[in-house]
Amino acid sequence: MQIERLKIEGLLLIVPTKRFDQRGFFSETYRGDVLAAKGVRAEFVQENHVYSNERGVLRGLHFQTPPRAQGKLVRCTRGAILDVAVDIRSGSPTYGRHVAVELSAKNWRQLWVPPGFAHGYLTLEAHCEVIYKVTDYWAPDCERGIAWDDPTIGIDWGVSITDLILADKDRVNPPISEIGPVFHYERRNS
Repeated sequence: MQIERLKIEGLLLIVPTKRFDQRGFFSETYRGDVLAAKGVRAEFVQENHVYSNERGVLRGLHFQTPPRAQGKLVRCTRGAILDVAVDIRSGSPTYGRHVAVELSAKNWRQLWVPPGFAHGYLTLEAHCEVIYKVTDYWAPDCERGIAWDDPTIGIDWGVSITDLILADKDRVNPPISEIGPVFHYERRNS
């Protein structure tokens, strides 16, 4: 399993090893001890499986507030997505900045998104399936979002705005400047 630290502290790109033979392949897609060695001490309590039938489905940017904040381990098992995490930890040197990575069934990469980030993704192909583990249960009363098209964040989704398919709730999320301090940055010593 290869693990790469990304440009924003806390985000990790994970590439599980695939072992092929005449039957197909075997892959350990999650190893708690390997992630713990990289500073991720997560206990996953729920796993979500999402299917999107069209290219251009944008889901996000979502987060849950404390005390129900969620860390997410995201992978795409069918198709391809542009996966985005936005730092919303007040006091962070990278507050308001984002990382975008392609996750696909072909490249087998995963993204670790700790609490303190808004998360979303765009389907780059039709018939995408995304599976992600979370560190706390879905709590509708703690569910929040920020605008996917906030110009201060400046995410290049790579598609025309008119081509996007969005849930109604994602059309009305506020810009990052209106969410106030929800998470606070704590520098890690790792």
